[in-house]
Amino acid sequence: MRRREFMALLGGAAAAWPLNARAQQRMRRIGVMMPLAESDPEARAVAAAFERRLESVGWAISRNLQIEYRFAPADDKRIEKFARELVESHVDLIVARSTPVLAGVLERTRTIPIVFTNLSDPIGTGVVTSYAQPGGNATGFTAYEYSLAGKWLEMLKEVAPAARKVAVLFNPETAPYAHHYLSFIQTAAPDFGVMANAISVRSVGEMERAVEAHAREAGTALVALPDGFTLNNRAPLLAMAARHRLPAIYSFRIHAAEGGLLSYGPATVDLYRRAASYVDRVLKGEKPANLPVQAPSRYELVINLRTAKAIGLTVPPTLLARADEVIE
Repeated sequence: MRRREFMALLGGAAAAWPLNARAQQRMRRIGVMMPLAESDPEARAVAAAFERRLESVGWAISRNLQIEYRFAPADDKRIEKFARELVESHVDLIVARSTPVLAGVLERTRTIPIVFTNLSDPIGTGVVTSYAQPGGNATGFTAYEYSLAGKWLEMLKEVAPAARKVAVLFNPETAPYAHHYLSFIQTAAPDFGVMANAISVRSVGEMERAVEAHAREAGTALVALPDGFTLNNRAPLLAMAARHRLPAIYSFRIHAAEGGLLSYGPATVDLYRRAASYVDRVLKGEKPANLPVQAPSRYELVINLRTAKAIGLTVPPTLLARADEVIE
Protein backbone atom coordinates (compact mmCIF):
# COMPACT_ATOMS: atom_id res chain seq x y z
CA MET A 1 0.00 0.00 0.00
CA ARG A 2 1.31 3.41 -0.90
CA ARG A 3 2.13 5.79 1.95
CA ARG A 4 -0.48 8.35 0.84
CA GLU A 5 -3.21 5.68 0.76
CA PHE A 6 -2.10 4.33 4.14
CA MET A 7 -2.26 7.80 5.76
CA ALA A 8 -5.68 8.43 4.23
CA LEU A 9 -6.86 5.14 5.67
CA LEU A 10 -5.59 6.09 9.12
CA GLY A 11 -7.31 9.47 8.88
CA GLY A 12 -10.59 7.84 7.93
CA ALA A 13 -10.33 5.40 10.82
CA ALA A 14 -9.70 8.23 13.26
CA ALA A 15 -12.72 10.10 11.95
CA ALA A 16 -14.84 6.98 12.30
CA TRP A 17 -13.57 6.26 15.82
CA PRO A 18 -16.51 6.86 18.16
CA LEU A 19 -16.63 10.36 19.57
CA ASN A 20 -17.46 8.89 22.98
CA ALA A 21 -14.22 6.93 23.04
CA ARG A 22 -12.15 9.94 22.04
CA ALA A 23 -13.89 12.07 24.68
CA GLN A 24 -12.54 9.82 27.42
CA GLN A 25 -8.91 10.29 26.41
CA ARG A 26 -8.48 13.81 27.80
CA MET A 27 -8.54 14.46 31.53
CA ARG A 28 -12.03 15.34 32.77
CA ARG A 29 -12.68 16.99 36.13
CA ILE A 30 -15.77 16.60 38.27
CA GLY A 31 -16.68 17.93 41.69
CA VAL A 32 -18.60 15.92 44.27
CA MET A 33 -20.24 17.79 47.15
CA MET A 34 -21.77 16.07 50.18
CA PRO A 35 -23.34 17.47 53.37
CA LEU A 36 -21.25 15.02 55.39
CA ALA A 37 -17.90 14.98 57.14
CA GLU A 38 -15.05 13.46 55.12
CA SER A 39 -14.51 10.85 57.85
CA ASP A 40 -18.18 9.83 57.97
CA PRO A 41 -18.61 6.10 57.12
CA GLU A 42 -21.62 7.04 54.98
CA ALA A 43 -19.50 9.42 52.90
CA ARG A 44 -16.76 6.81 52.45
CA ALA A 45 -19.21 4.09 51.45
CA VAL A 46 -20.99 6.10 48.76
CA ALA A 47 -17.73 7.55 47.38
CA ALA A 48 -16.27 4.06 47.01
CA ALA A 49 -19.39 2.78 45.22
CA PHE A 50 -19.40 5.85 42.96
CA GLU A 51 -15.77 5.41 41.93
CA ARG A 52 -16.10 1.66 41.36
CA ARG A 53 -19.03 2.23 39.03
CA LEU A 54 -17.16 4.89 37.06
CA GLU A 55 -14.18 2.56 36.68
CA SER A 56 -16.46 -0.25 35.51
CA VAL A 57 -17.62 1.87 32.55
CA GLY A 58 -14.09 2.81 31.49
CA TRP A 59 -13.00 5.82 33.52
CA ALA A 60 -9.63 5.66 35.23
CA ILE A 61 -9.28 7.85 38.32
CA SER A 62 -6.25 10.17 38.01
CA ARG A 63 -5.64 9.08 34.42
CA ASN A 64 -8.61 10.41 32.47
CA LEU A 65 -10.85 11.47 35.35
CA GLN A 66 -10.11 13.68 38.33
CA ILE A 67 -12.62 13.81 41.20
CA GLU A 68 -12.55 16.77 43.57
CA TYR A 69 -14.53 16.06 46.75
CA ARG A 70 -15.97 18.76 48.97
CA PHE A 71 -17.47 17.92 52.37
CA ALA A 72 -19.82 20.40 54.04
CA PRO A 73 -21.70 18.76 56.94
CA ALA A 74 -24.89 20.84 57.27
CA ASP A 75 -22.95 24.09 57.04
CA ASP A 76 -24.37 26.79 54.74
CA LYS A 77 -21.16 28.83 54.70
CA ARG A 78 -19.04 25.87 53.66
CA ILE A 79 -21.61 24.88 51.04
CA GLU A 80 -21.43 28.40 49.60
CA LYS A 81 -17.61 28.42 49.67
CA PHE A 82 -17.20 24.99 48.06
CA ALA A 83 -19.87 25.61 45.43
CA ARG A 84 -18.09 28.81 44.42
CA GLU A 85 -14.73 27.01 44.30
CA LEU A 86 -15.99 24.27 42.01
CA VAL A 87 -17.84 26.63 39.68
CA GLU A 88 -14.92 29.05 39.41
CA SER A 89 -12.50 26.20 38.70
CA HIS A 90 -14.65 25.26 35.68
CA VAL A 91 -15.12 21.57 36.45
CA ASP A 92 -16.86 19.56 33.74
CA LEU A 93 -19.66 18.37 36.03
CA ILE A 94 -20.82 18.59 39.66
CA VAL A 95 -22.44 15.84 41.71
CA ALA A 96 -24.57 17.38 44.49
CA ARG A 97 -26.11 15.47 47.37
CA SER A 98 -29.12 16.97 49.21
CA THR A 99 -31.40 19.93 48.63
CA PRO A 100 -29.22 22.56 50.41
CA VAL A 101 -26.08 21.50 48.53
CA LEU A 102 -27.85 21.53 45.17
CA ALA A 103 -29.39 24.94 45.91
CA GLY A 104 -25.92 26.31 46.69
CA VAL A 105 -24.54 25.04 43.40
CA LEU A 106 -27.50 26.20 41.29
CA GLU A 107 -27.16 29.71 42.70
CA ARG A 108 -23.76 29.88 41.02
CA THR A 109 -24.21 28.05 37.74
CA ARG A 110 -26.93 27.26 35.26
CA THR A 111 -24.50 25.95 32.67
CA ILE A 112 -22.21 23.38 34.33
CA PRO A 113 -23.98 19.98 34.24
CA ILE A 114 -25.18 18.73 37.62
CA VAL A 115 -26.13 15.22 38.71
CA PHE A 116 -27.94 15.25 42.04
CA THR A 117 -28.71 12.54 44.58
CA ASN A 118 -30.85 12.28 47.72
CA LEU A 119 -33.43 14.91 46.78
CA SER A 120 -36.95 14.81 48.19
CA ASP A 121 -38.79 17.18 45.87
CA PRO A 122 -36.94 18.36 42.74
CA ILE A 123 -40.11 19.69 41.12
CA GLY A 124 -41.49 21.44 44.21
CA THR A 125 -38.14 23.09 44.88
CA GLY A 126 -37.89 24.29 41.27
CA VAL A 127 -34.86 22.22 40.33
CA VAL A 128 -36.52 20.56 37.33
CA THR A 129 -39.67 21.23 35.31
CA SER A 130 -40.63 17.56 35.11
CA TYR A 131 -39.20 14.15 35.90
CA ALA A 132 -39.30 13.06 32.25
CA GLN A 133 -37.72 16.24 30.85
CA PRO A 134 -35.77 18.09 33.56
CA GLY A 135 -35.19 20.99 31.20
CA GLY A 136 -32.16 22.63 32.81
CA ASN A 137 -28.58 21.80 33.72
CA ALA A 138 -29.50 19.40 36.55
CA THR A 139 -30.89 15.88 36.71
CA GLY A 140 -30.39 12.89 38.94
CA PHE A 141 -31.97 10.73 41.58
CA THR A 142 -34.59 11.36 44.21
CA ALA A 143 -34.29 9.59 47.54
CA TYR A 144 -37.63 9.90 49.26
CA GLU A 145 -41.30 10.24 48.50
CA TYR A 146 -43.52 11.97 51.02
CA SER A 147 -45.79 8.92 51.12
CA LEU A 148 -42.95 7.05 52.88
CA ALA A 149 -44.08 8.83 56.02
CA GLY A 150 -46.99 6.40 56.26
CA LYS A 151 -44.58 3.46 56.09
CA TRP A 152 -42.52 4.90 58.94
CA LEU A 153 -45.61 5.14 61.14
CA GLU A 154 -46.73 1.65 60.20
CA MET A 155 -43.39 0.03 61.05
CA LEU A 156 -42.98 2.04 64.23
CA LYS A 157 -46.38 0.93 65.48
CA GLU A 158 -45.63 -2.69 64.65
CA VAL A 159 -42.58 -2.71 66.88
CA ALA A 160 -43.99 -0.31 69.49
CA PRO A 161 -47.77 -0.92 69.61
CA ALA A 162 -48.09 1.07 72.85
CA ALA A 163 -47.00 4.29 71.13
CA ARG A 164 -49.68 6.96 71.29
CA LYS A 165 -47.70 10.01 70.35
CA VAL A 166 -45.09 10.45 67.60
CA ALA A 167 -42.56 13.27 67.66
CA VAL A 168 -41.30 14.18 64.17
CA LEU A 169 -37.77 15.57 64.30
CA PHE A 170 -36.14 17.82 61.67
CA ASN A 171 -34.14 20.99 61.12
CA PRO A 172 -36.11 23.45 58.93
CA GLU A 173 -32.90 24.90 57.51
CA THR A 174 -31.56 21.58 56.20
CA ALA A 175 -34.98 20.03 55.51
CA PRO A 176 -37.01 22.80 53.84
CA TYR A 177 -39.40 20.14 52.53
CA ALA A 178 -40.30 18.87 56.02
CA HIS A 179 -43.83 20.30 55.97
CA HIS A 180 -44.77 17.86 53.21
CA TYR A 181 -43.74 14.89 55.35
CA LEU A 182 -45.56 16.38 58.32
CA SER A 183 -48.71 16.69 56.27
CA PHE A 184 -48.59 13.01 55.32
CA ILE A 185 -47.79 11.93 58.87
CA GLN A 186 -50.57 14.00 60.41
CA THR A 187 -53.05 12.66 57.87
CA ALA A 188 -52.01 9.04 58.46
CA ALA A 189 -51.57 9.27 62.24
CA PRO A 190 -55.25 8.62 63.21
CA ASP A 191 -55.19 5.36 61.24
CA PHE A 192 -52.44 4.13 63.58
CA GLY A 193 -53.97 5.53 66.75
CA VAL A 194 -51.29 8.14 67.32
CA MET A 195 -50.95 11.92 67.46
CA ALA A 196 -48.08 13.54 65.56
CA ASN A 197 -46.14 16.56 66.84
CA ALA A 198 -43.37 18.39 65.01
CA ILE A 199 -39.99 18.95 66.68
CA SER A 200 -38.29 21.76 64.77
CA VAL A 201 -34.70 22.25 65.95
CA ARG A 202 -31.63 24.12 64.74
CA SER A 203 -28.91 22.88 67.08
CA VAL A 204 -27.91 19.82 69.06
CA GLY A 205 -28.81 21.63 72.26
CA GLU A 206 -32.32 22.35 70.98
CA MET A 207 -32.64 18.75 69.86
CA GLU A 208 -31.63 17.41 73.28
CA ARG A 209 -34.10 19.63 75.11
CA ALA A 210 -36.96 18.88 72.72
CA VAL A 211 -36.44 15.12 72.72
CA GLU A 212 -36.14 15.05 76.50
CA ALA A 213 -39.38 17.01 76.88
CA HIS A 214 -41.29 14.66 74.57
CA ALA A 215 -39.77 11.55 76.15
CA ARG A 216 -41.26 12.46 79.55
CA GLU A 217 -44.70 11.53 78.24
CA ALA A 218 -45.54 7.83 78.23
CA GLY A 219 -46.20 6.21 74.87
CA THR A 220 -43.96 8.57 72.87
CA ALA A 221 -42.07 7.42 69.78
CA LEU A 222 -39.82 9.28 67.36
CA VAL A 223 -39.56 9.72 63.59
CA ALA A 224 -36.36 11.39 62.36
CA LEU A 225 -36.96 12.86 58.92
CA PRO A 226 -34.38 12.51 56.12
CA ASP A 227 -32.27 15.52 56.90
CA GLY A 228 -28.58 16.39 56.82
CA PHE A 229 -28.83 17.65 60.38
CA THR A 230 -30.19 14.41 61.85
CA LEU A 231 -27.68 12.46 59.74
CA ASN A 232 -24.63 14.46 60.80
CA ASN A 233 -25.74 14.59 64.43
CA ARG A 234 -26.81 10.98 64.66
CA ALA A 235 -24.45 10.15 67.54
CA PRO A 236 -26.14 12.45 70.08
CA LEU A 237 -29.55 11.61 68.63
CA LEU A 238 -29.05 7.87 68.99
CA ALA A 239 -27.66 8.36 72.49
CA MET A 240 -30.75 10.34 73.50
CA ALA A 241 -33.13 7.74 72.09
CA ALA A 242 -31.27 4.99 73.99
CA ARG A 243 -31.15 6.97 77.25
CA HIS A 244 -34.89 7.66 77.18
CA ARG A 245 -35.74 4.16 75.83
CA LEU A 246 -37.49 5.87 72.96
CA PRO A 247 -38.73 3.75 70.02
CA ALA A 248 -37.49 5.52 66.89
CA ILE A 249 -37.34 5.06 63.14
CA TYR A 250 -34.81 6.73 60.86
CA SER A 251 -34.47 7.13 57.11
CA PHE A 252 -30.80 6.15 56.65
CA ARG A 253 -29.43 2.64 57.12
CA ILE A 254 -26.42 3.95 59.03
CA HIS A 255 -28.68 5.08 61.88
CA ALA A 256 -29.75 1.49 62.54
CA ALA A 257 -26.23 0.19 61.94
CA GLU A 258 -24.93 2.52 64.65
CA GLY A 259 -27.60 1.73 67.23
CA GLY A 260 -30.95 3.04 66.03
CA LEU A 261 -33.98 0.78 66.42
CA LEU A 262 -35.28 0.86 62.83
CA SER A 263 -34.39 2.46 59.53
CA TYR A 264 -36.31 2.46 56.29
CA GLY A 265 -35.26 4.30 53.19
CA PRO A 266 -33.48 4.03 49.85
CA ALA A 267 -30.10 2.34 49.55
CA THR A 268 -27.86 5.40 49.23
CA VAL A 269 -24.96 3.34 47.91
CA ASP A 270 -27.18 2.21 45.03
CA LEU A 271 -28.13 5.83 44.30
CA TYR A 272 -24.45 6.72 43.88
CA ARG A 273 -23.85 3.78 41.56
CA ARG A 274 -26.69 4.99 39.38
CA ALA A 275 -25.49 8.60 39.63
CA ALA A 276 -22.10 7.44 38.29
CA SER A 277 -23.88 6.06 35.21
CA TYR A 278 -25.43 9.49 34.59
CA VAL A 279 -22.04 11.15 35.09
CA ASP A 280 -20.62 8.81 32.46
CA ARG A 281 -23.39 9.65 30.00
CA VAL A 282 -23.07 13.41 30.50
CA LEU A 283 -19.29 13.35 30.12
CA LYS A 284 -19.81 11.48 26.86
CA GLY A 285 -22.06 14.21 25.51
CA GLU A 286 -25.63 13.76 26.72
CA LYS A 287 -27.46 16.72 28.24
CA PRO A 288 -28.94 16.70 31.78
CA ALA A 289 -32.05 18.34 30.35
CA ASN A 290 -32.80 15.15 28.45
CA LEU A 291 -31.98 12.59 31.16
CA PRO A 292 -35.07 11.79 33.25
CA VAL A 293 -35.02 12.19 37.01
CA GLN A 294 -35.23 8.72 38.54
CA ALA A 295 -36.66 7.40 41.79
CA PRO A 296 -34.88 4.87 44.03
CA SER A 297 -34.98 1.29 42.82
CA ARG A 298 -34.09 -0.25 46.20
CA TYR A 299 -35.43 0.44 49.68
CA GLU A 300 -33.94 -1.13 52.80
CA LEU A 301 -35.56 -2.02 56.11
CA VAL A 302 -32.92 -2.50 58.82
CA ILE A 303 -33.81 -3.71 62.31
CA ASN A 304 -31.45 -3.55 65.26
CA LEU A 305 -32.48 -6.36 67.62
CA ARG A 306 -29.85 -5.37 70.18
CA THR A 307 -31.49 -1.98 70.53
CA ALA A 308 -34.97 -3.48 70.65
CA LYS A 309 -33.92 -5.72 73.53
CA ALA A 310 -32.19 -2.86 75.34
CA ILE A 311 -35.33 -0.71 75.36
CA GLY A 312 -37.64 -3.61 76.18
CA LEU A 313 -39.34 -4.20 72.83
CA THR A 314 -40.06 -7.42 70.96
CA VAL A 315 -39.93 -7.20 67.18
CA PRO A 316 -42.81 -9.21 65.68
CA PRO A 317 -41.86 -12.06 63.31
CA THR A 318 -43.91 -10.47 60.52
CA LEU A 319 -41.69 -7.37 60.59
CA LEU A 320 -38.49 -9.42 60.88
CA ALA A 321 -39.52 -11.38 57.80
CA ARG A 322 -39.68 -8.16 55.79
CA ALA A 323 -36.29 -6.89 56.92
CA ASP A 324 -33.41 -6.59 54.46
CA GLU A 325 -30.94 -6.64 57.33
CA VAL A 326 -31.22 -7.68 60.97
CA ILE A 327 -28.53 -6.59 63.42
CA GLU A 328 -28.27 -9.06 66.31
